[in-house]
Amino acid sequence: MTQAEDGASNRELYALLHVSPEASDEEIRKAYRQWAQIYHPDKLQDPQMKQVATENFQRICEAYEILSDEYKRQIYDIYGMEGLASGLELGPKLNKVEELKEELERLKRKREEEKKSAHFQPSGVILAQLSVPSFLAGHGIVRAMSMNSEIQSQISKNNAISVGGTLAVKGSNGDAAANAVFRHQLSSVSSIEIMASAGLRGLIGVQTSRQLSRHANATMGLAMSLRDGSINLSNSWNRQLSTTSNASIELILGSDSSIAVGWRKKEQTMAAAGEIRIGTSAIGAVGRYTRRFSSKSHGRITGKIGSGALELEIGGGRKISNFSTVRMLYTIGIQGIYWKLELHRGAQKLVVPIFLSRHINLGFAAGAFLLPTTLYFTLKSLVFKPYYRRREKQQALENMEQTRAQVQEAKAAAEKAQQLLQNVANRKRNKQLEINGLVIIEAVYGNPKVIKSINNPEEKKDELASQMVDVTLPLNFLVSDSGQLKLHEGVKKSGIMGFCDPCPGEIKKLYVKYTYGGNRYEAEVDDLQELILPQEEHRI
Repeated sequence: MTQAEDGASNRELYALLHVSPEASDEEIRKAYRQWAQIYHPDKLQDPQMKQVATENFQRICEAYEILSDEYKRQIYDIYGMEGLASGLELGPKLNKVEELKEELERLKRKREEEKKSAHFQPSGVILAQLSVPSFLAGHGIVRAMSMNSEIQSQISKNNAISVGGTLAVKGSNGDAAANAVFRHQLSSVSSIEIMASAGLRGLIGVQTSRQLSRHANATMGLAMSLRDGSINLSNSWNRQLSTTSNASIELILGSDSSIAVGWRKKEQTMAAAGEIRIGTSAIGAVGRYTRRFSSKSHGRITGKIGSGALELEIGGGRKISNFSTVRMLYTIGIQGIYWKLELHRGAQKLVVPIFLSRHINLGFAAGAFLLPTTLYFTLKSLVFKPYYRRREKQQALENMEQTRAQVQEAKAAAEKAQQLLQNVANRKRNKQLEINGLVIIEAVYGNPKVIKSINNPEEKKDELASQMVDVTLPLNFLVSDSGQLKLHEGVKKSGIMGFCDPCPGEIKKLYVKYTYGGNRYEAEVDDLQELILPQEEHRI
């Protein structure tokens, strides 16, 4: 779920009363009175209709009770119905939005800590370095292998422990290391870590972190090597520059002193990072840019330059499931030409660098880049895309099957709600016909693929056709006496009285055909998009 959709889920009560999220108390009261006149059960004699009216009247009363209460409305606007059910105590101690946020965040953190304390969190990296020249020379294709594994556990509210190890093999040589870290939360803004490692890099150390301000934090560490007794002191400072970027400074004093300045920026469709490091043994800079092409694929380019490196890395990756991502990278530099394959599965990684050649030949370098690129786009077009289309359709059908009972119940409730709107909606429609005003001819809400088939009758309607609901009647009801209709921005249309969600978890659109002033119009909007009728740009 996107951030916009997540926010819209906290506005369904506004859709129910058909008011804007910025509506005043008076506008909310007026909307409540209008809906109460339609759905008040005392106005009906038929037992079945009386039952329908009672159910919808209760929904209207609940919406009004929440939106007319200043504190409840603030909580609902921020965290939705979950916030109201989280046990927040309303009163003078919680009379600001910031205080409400802080209190609910505290409750959420408490629940997350309880979950963490009951589960281990494993992570690990397997690295297998392959060499084509070595294989061609008859010395085997594997140059080196290493495996790193770590398990973290929250042992109490303020204490956590992680234990891990590393195994590394290169040629006929091997080494191993084991490490442990104990972390204690001193307060809400500070923590301390005690670490120890034996084997490949034996050391003991301590590190403390503190939140200096809302946008800045600092870390200081002290470590001593168990091999030669040398001591290293590290300090780092991080500062948030904006909502999407931050900067850092790191200072290390010891056997290999250095200072580094870094910068990172991360937005919805791109990420960039850069660092310059000056040390006693090397000087260098690295920059990385990542571009997200869709929710499943991305491209990346990385450059390194320094006293010991000159390298360019180009590649991309694709998400193949909810938890797995594959990535392929091409690297060319003074150390040679490489391919790198990566598989990410949750917190586990498999990294396979493939060394192709130490000598940089223009023709070979171009071929090493074009061969996997051409192969990828060929497979993407002929294999991957058709496969994912079939899988997405199958998943949509499975989701529809799983939610069939829920959707049928929601559609039945929407149809009942429409029955009580019918008399007023027909009266409004007839009045608009008399004055040549706004009349909704046809309106459907649901899966965009199904809606598209309305305008293309030659397209065969399949099983997905049930993922649509007719909302002509409730839209005619919502037309004002002045001949206008407005659906507010940022509010899910499934919450409107007489609507329902015909395809839970899927993208939805609203398609409307209407007449105004003797002319025909057509409009199609996204679920969260504002709709204002009539508009000349909708004219057919």
